Amino acid sequence: MSKTPSTAAGSHPRAAATWVLAASILGSSMAFIDGTAVNVALPALQNALHATVSDVQWVIESYALLLASLLLVGGSLGDRFGRRKVFLAGVVLFALTSAWCGLAASILTLIIARAVQGMGAALLLPVSLALLTSAYPEETRGRAIGAWSGFTTLTAAIGPVFGGWLVEHASWRWVFFLNLPLAAAVIIITLFFVPESRNTHAASKLDWPGATLATLGLGAITFALIEAPKGATRAIIAGSLGLILFAAFILVEARSDAPMVRLSLFRSRNFTGANLLTLFLYSALGGMLFFVPLDLIQVQHYTATQAGAALLPLIVLMFALSRWSGGLVARYGARWPLTIGPLIAAAGIALYTRPGIGGSYWTTFFPAVTLLGLGMAICVAPLTTTVMNAVPEDESGIASGVNNAVSRLASLLAVAVFGLILYASFNHALDQHLNTLAISTSARQAVDAARPQLAAALNPDPRLQRAIAESFVSGFRFILWLAAGLAAASSLSAWLIIEPTQPSRTQ
Repeated sequence: MSKTPSTAAGSHPRAAATWVLAASILGSSMAFIDGTAVNVALPALQNALHATVSDVQWVIESYALLLASLLLVGGSLGDRFGRRKVFLAGVVLFALTSAWCGLAASILTLIIARAVQGMGAALLLPVSLALLTSAYPEETRGRAIGAWSGFTTLTAAIGPVFGGWLVEHASWRWVFFLNLPLAAAVIIITLFFVPESRNTHAASKLDWPGATLATLGLGAITFALIEAPKGATRAIIAGSLGLILFAAFILVEARSDAPMVRLSLFRSRNFTGANLLTLFLYSALGGMLFFVPLDLIQVQHYTATQAGAALLPLIVLMFALSRWSGGLVARYGARWPLTIGPLIAAAGIALYTRPGIGGSYWTTFFPAVTLLGLGMAICVAPLTTTVMNAVPEDESGIASGVNNAVSRLASLLAVAVFGLILYASFNHALDQHLNTLAISTSARQAVDAARPQLAAALNPDPRLQRAIAESFVSGFRFILWLAAGLAAASSLSAWLIIEPTQPSRTQ
């Protein structure tokens, strides 16, 4: 296969397009596997590195922060300098930092490594979809994106199951080493079989002031939300600074000659509606899925492997239905699948509130995860197709970057906000439990000292251990209802904003 660069979008022969699809799927899968597998490893690394829940949140948030902030830069770099080049750079950086994460000797080192890993993901994720868009014409793009969605979902399913098995039988460190063989395969395919593509009309300079303001603003807001339990004053200061920086980011984008985000893109109702839906839906999904493994492992006493396998129905449904759902936009327009899917997902999240402590998986969590999987399967591929079809083809990289940034930003803020709410709800419920128990002052002090660990706190008194577990379940249910409300809001936003039928591509 020739490696001759090509910039003609949609003009690659079918064989070349298939290789592009394969590289896009495997490259994106690294980031998706990492996200799902690391969540399962959180309880183990929390114990191994003697970390608090706040530390564990930063393991997720440092990655999500750099990823969300720099996704737009990644999309812009691909459009300007060549998507194939930027994609390769992202894969290499992601692989190197995955090894760094696996070798981390302290929680601080792991947090730093995860932040740099997020930079690699910010390069490869938006460009992988832009490569796909350039390889397939619009009439077949929906099914190609459906295949991408299905196979990335399937490979992501390997993450929690195999990652859980590795945590249980080897070490949490091997969860990060899972990325290395995938990265090797992607590099080989991309070097030999993927043609180059770029936006020939892209500006020659990048919007570094905008990227800097976005990163610092999001970082300050995230710091305020995660660290709020340790001190209200610094949280207020950091939060206020974050809002100011984010407002400055919008101002810079509006006045820049080469903005990271061209605000006129949001004149498209479908583009705006799809991104608003993404904000609500992925806030719900990302926020709840961060805490599900903690509940399964620390409260329900699942093994890491069982906790990873608990989400398999969601993954299987998304894989099985993704190619079918990828064609829904062409048949029915975007509005119906983007309204119905999130509504079903909201019902699935609400079902997660039913389990208490104990009980069979098949009667507690299985109905919830199955309904959630059905809802997500209906809407994920149509959502991506709607975003990519709502902008000119030569801006597919930045469109993918915007939508990926919104989804990552949603998850980033949701984990921080849900963590703050869960911590407050947990403490309130635990106080109520402790007030009904006859315990010594020293026993009360021991419980109070372990509060930052939430459900990971261990106590030799069975009554106190039960109180800790029940308090976590109480707080977990509260954030689940919030997540269900956000998913329902995403359905409403689609119905109100998305156009009833798919419009022709913007010129």
